[in-house]
Amino acid sequence: MRKGLLLGLVIGIALIGAVGWIPLASANPVASSGTTPQTLSDWPDNLGIWVTGQGKVAVVPDTAILSLGVEAQAVTVEKAMDEAAVAMDRVIATLRANGVDEKDIKTQWFNIYPVRRWTDNGQEILLGYRVTNMVTVKIRDVEATGRIIDAVAKAGGDLIRIQGVSFTVDDPSQYYVEARAEAVADAITKAQQLADLAGVQLGKPFYISEGSSYTPIYMDYRMMAFEGGSISTTPISPGETEITLTVQMAFAIQ
Repeated sequence: MRKGLLLGLVIGIALIGAVGWIPLASANPVASSGTTPQTLSDWPDNLGIWVTGQGKVAVVPDTAILSLGVEAQAVTVEKAMDEAAVAMDRVIATLRANGVDEKDIKTQWFNIYPVRRWTDNGQEILLGYRVTNMVTVKIRDVEATGRIIDAVAKAGGDLIRIQGVSFTVDDPSQYYVEARAEAVADAITKAQQLADLAGVQLGKPFYISEGSSYTPIYMDYRMMAFEGGSISTTPISPGETEITLTVQMAFAIQ
C-alpha cells in the first residue's frame, strides 16, 4: 500500500514538472515559434539594450504653399458664378504671368450656397447666393511670394480671399539621409552609456527600426496693408523648418 502511494506521488510530481516546463518554454517567442520577431513588442522585455535615437536637420524652406481664391455674392446663382469666374480668371492669369506653372495651381474647394436672413417674426428671407472658389498654389520661388500675393490681391479686387501661406521643403529626401545618420549615432551613444553604467559590454545591434519622421511647416498670415489706396509690399519670411527622424535599436549584451 505504501509502495503504491509512493509510486503515485513520484509520478504526479513528474507530471507537474513536465506540464510546468511547457509554458515556460513557450513564453519565449523566439524559442516557441522558431522565427525572428518582426516588431518591438514581439521581443522579450529582458533581451538586450533597447534605445531610441533622434536626428534633426535644420532646413530653410524652398517652397511656399499659398491658399487663395475668390468669393462673390449676388441675387442669383448665375450672376454670382459669373462674377466669381471673371475674378478667378484674372487671378489665374496673374499667377501664370508671375511664373507659377499651371500644374502648381490646384482647386481646393468650390462652394455655392444660399445666403439667408431671419426676420424678427421668424420668417426666412433669401438674400441671394454666394460662390466661393479656392485654390492652393505652389510657389517654387520663395522670394517671389510677397510679390505674387500683391499681384493676385490686385487682380481679384474686393472678391479676393487669401487664407494664408505656408512653407515647406519640396524634396526632403536628401535631408532624411543626414537626419537618419544622426539618429543612429544618437542611439549608439545612448546604448553605450547604458552599457557602461551597467558594467556590461555592448554587443552588436540585432534590431533596427526607423520611426516617425516629422517636417513642421511654418505659417505666416501677415497679409496686405492698404495705405492711401496703394498696396505695400507684403512681408513674407519662410524662416527655418526642422526635419526630425527617429530610430529604435536593440543591442546584444556580451
